[in-house]
Amino acid sequence: MDKKSIIGIAVVAVLFLGFAYFNSQQQKEYQEQMARYEAYQDSVAAATRPAAPVVDSTAVADGGAQAELAAADAAAAVRERQVETLGEALTAARETEPEEFTVENDVMSVRFSTRGGQITGVTLKDYTKYGPRGKRDQKIEMMDPATARFGLSFYLKNGLKNIPVNTLDYVFTAQPITTTEDGAESVVMRLRVSEGAYLEYRYLIYNTEAPARDYLVNFDVRLVNMAAEMANQTQIQIDWANTTFQNEKGFQNENMYTTLAYRFPNETSIEELGMSEGAKSKNISTQVSWVAFKQQFFSSVFIAPDNVSYANLSFDTAAPESSLLKSFTAQMGVPYTPQTGGYDFAFYFGPNKYSILKKVDDPRGAEIHLERLVPLGWGIFGWVNRWCVIPVFDFLRNYIGSFGIIIFILVLLVKLVISPLTYKSYVSMAKMRLIKPQVDELAKKYPKQEDAMKKQQATMELYKKAGINPMGGCIPMLIQMPILIAMFRFFPASIELREQPFLWADDLSSFDSVLNLPFSIPFYGDHVSLFALLMAVSLFGYSYFNYQQTASSQPQMAGMKFMMVYMMPIMMLFWFNSYSSGLCYYYLLSNLFTIGQTLVIRRMVDDNKIHAIMQANAAKKSKGKKSKFQQRYEELMRQQEAQQRTKKK
Repeated sequence: MDKKSIIGIAVVAVLFLGFAYFNSQQQKEYQEQMARYEAYQDSVAAATRPAAPVVDSTAVADGGAQAELAAADAAAAVRERQVETLGEALTAARETEPEEFTVENDVMSVRFSTRGGQITGVTLKDYTKYGPRGKRDQKIEMMDPATARFGLSFYLKNGLKNIPVNTLDYVFTAQPITTTEDGAESVVMRLRVSEGAYLEYRYLIYNTEAPARDYLVNFDVRLVNMAAEMANQTQIQIDWANTTFQNEKGFQNENMYTTLAYRFPNETSIEELGMSEGAKSKNISTQVSWVAFKQQFFSSVFIAPDNVSYANLSFDTAAPESSLLKSFTAQMGVPYTPQTGGYDFAFYFGPNKYSILKKVDDPRGAEIHLERLVPLGWGIFGWVNRWCVIPVFDFLRNYIGSFGIIIFILVLLVKLVISPLTYKSYVSMAKMRLIKPQVDELAKKYPKQEDAMKKQQATMELYKKAGINPMGGCIPMLIQMPILIAMFRFFPASIELREQPFLWADDLSSFDSVLNLPFSIPFYGDHVSLFALLMAVSLFGYSYFNYQQTASSQPQMAGMKFMMVYMMPIMMLFWFNSYSSGLCYYYLLSNLFTIGQTLVIRRMVDDNKIHAIMQANAAKKSKGKKSKFQQRYEELMRQQEAQQRTKKK
């Protein structure tokens, strides 16, 4: 072994031993901090535990006074230990009784508690919880006040000890509410740590008549003269949690759209924990710019313009009959150094309305893409919703009060746009129907399997002479598919349909129920949705009508009759029974319009004229020369036939 190898091994050994020693010291320090924290928790429990009275058997007459004196001495001793651990200011903050107060603007009412200096409730004034028609008067509550929790956790220095502090354990001192120059209500609460050092929460609630601004609450955290009090640490932990109420008609459908969402910095898309009827969690070790407790139509969002360092997210689903929906928890961390003077955060408490969320910026005016909380679909489906459906929908609702009529006009517009393609589709199917006898003759001419190539080549030549595109009948359906899928995503997510009645439906954003069953049918539910039933019947009529049109010209369609005509409508009935009645109404109208459109085109189109045009096209193309592509195609067919004959020999 040469000298360089020995030196290399020695360096690696020194590095390994150094790392092992450093790691053991870190582990030892962590264990010491945990022991101090447990001791601190024990002292807190002792302070809040009532002292047992001491009874003097020789002095029964004044036993009460003796017991009170003993209890006072015990309490004083515990308080003295707390003052030694926390200091006089924090000890007093633990003993103070909390207060609650409310600040309002035109769109919401925000409840504060001095316990932890936190928001414990938000009421949305423009939206109500689901109820029968005429009895919908309960305003939306964004969270259960008993479960609301927002606290900062950090360490303070006490000699050589690090004392853990969670702001939820202390009562802040509320300053008088003031109004800023730009009209915002300013709520300031302070937690005094020592003389001249305190933690300050500053909330700003605006009333500008601009929803994107008024649903936003600025939340600034200031560490005033705290550097000398803070222990050596690199993170301050944020604990945010609350439980949401069930606000919509169907628990299962609302739960399907309720989850925990978050966004990575500089991304236009968002991530979600996904749907679950139980519990779900995820630990994110990279930066996150905001976290949202997302319901079907409302969201509570914590916004950090400078990003949080990590986020441990989880939710659990409540029982269906509990009036609650999900319990959300988010543990996040923000960087801290002795030079840190504070943090600029914000909360959004409001509707998942695309036009509002699109305009919400962070406190510094940067775009944060909250509109992605509205699940409009990915790719082309989201593009259709964002750039076509929503602008048309918003334009119509400025002039028309009934959303049933708006949906009717929306269907009409879509059908008018694709009507040229529908016409071409019908003409193509008519040509296929007229040319079917000639196709059958080709099948008789080439009955053998080895002549399949010749039959296909002859069929394609026949189609070409007649001017038929075999895919012509499918093009309108392909064009409609992005629109139909876009509508499937738009209606259940559109808060504009919420609280909007039409005919027998009392809320177009939820299912309509004309009959409640005393039992539940698997995959169907315990109610009968009339719009879903009519949609399934119209789909059956459309499928049967379409099958009659295509089966004669396309024999391969005969084998699909059961699936297309019978099975598909039944599947759609089961699937859509608990879906948005507005969506079922849209599909119902779409099927009826398509049937009507086809009947009108049938009256307009003369089969004899089409046949004459086909014969004229065939005559012209028979005289003309074959194109190079056609020549290459025929040559390829001949080569394939030759290969097949060679294999058989």
